[in-house]
Amino acid sequence: MAKQSLIHEFLLFLRQEKKWWLVPLLVLLLLVGALLFVIGNPALAPFLYPFF
Repeated sequence: MAKQSLIHEFLLFLRQEKKWWLVPLLVLLLLVGALLFVIGNPALAPFLYPFF
Protein backbone atom coordinates (compact mmCIF):
# COMPACT_ATOMS: atom_id res chain seq x y z
CA MET A 1 0.00 0.00 0.00
CA ALA A 2 2.86 2.39 0.77
CA LYS A 3 4.32 1.92 -2.74
CA GLN A 4 1.07 2.97 -4.36
CA SER A 5 0.86 5.97 -2.10
CA LEU A 6 4.42 6.99 -2.95
CA ILE A 7 3.80 6.66 -6.69
CA HIS A 8 0.52 8.56 -6.42
CA GLU A 9 2.15 11.34 -4.41
CA PHE A 10 5.03 11.55 -6.92
CA LEU A 11 2.57 11.88 -9.82
CA LEU A 12 0.68 14.59 -7.97
CA PHE A 13 3.98 16.42 -7.38
CA LEU A 14 4.83 16.22 -11.08
CA ARG A 15 1.43 17.57 -12.07
CA GLN A 16 1.43 20.39 -9.53
CA GLU A 17 5.02 21.56 -10.00
CA LYS A 18 5.13 20.97 -13.78
CA LYS A 19 8.31 18.87 -13.47
CA TRP A 20 7.56 16.48 -16.36
CA TRP A 21 11.23 16.53 -17.39
CA LEU A 22 11.89 14.26 -14.38
CA VAL A 23 9.94 11.38 -15.95
CA PRO A 24 12.57 10.41 -18.58
CA LEU A 25 15.30 10.59 -15.93
CA LEU A 26 13.35 8.32 -13.62
CA VAL A 27 12.62 5.84 -16.42
CA LEU A 28 16.28 5.78 -17.42
CA LEU A 29 17.31 5.22 -13.81
CA LEU A 30 14.88 2.30 -13.50
CA LEU A 31 16.12 0.76 -16.76
CA VAL A 32 19.76 0.99 -15.69
CA GLY A 33 18.87 -0.57 -12.33
CA ALA A 34 17.02 -3.42 -14.04
CA LEU A 35 19.94 -3.97 -16.41
CA LEU A 36 22.39 -4.12 -13.50
CA PHE A 37 20.14 -6.60 -11.71
CA VAL A 38 19.89 -8.85 -14.77
CA ILE A 39 23.62 -8.72 -15.48
CA GLY A 40 24.51 -9.37 -11.85
CA ASN A 41 22.24 -12.41 -11.56
CA PRO A 42 24.17 -15.52 -12.71
CA ALA A 43 20.97 -17.56 -13.08
CA LEU A 44 19.90 -15.30 -15.97
CA ALA A 45 23.27 -15.41 -17.75
CA PRO A 46 22.36 -18.20 -20.23
CA PHE A 47 19.45 -16.11 -21.49
CA LEU A 48 21.71 -13.11 -22.13
CA TYR A 49 24.32 -14.90 -24.28
CA PRO A 50 22.47 -14.35 -27.59
CA PHE A 51 22.51 -10.59 -27.01
CA PHE A 52 26.23 -10.19 -26.34
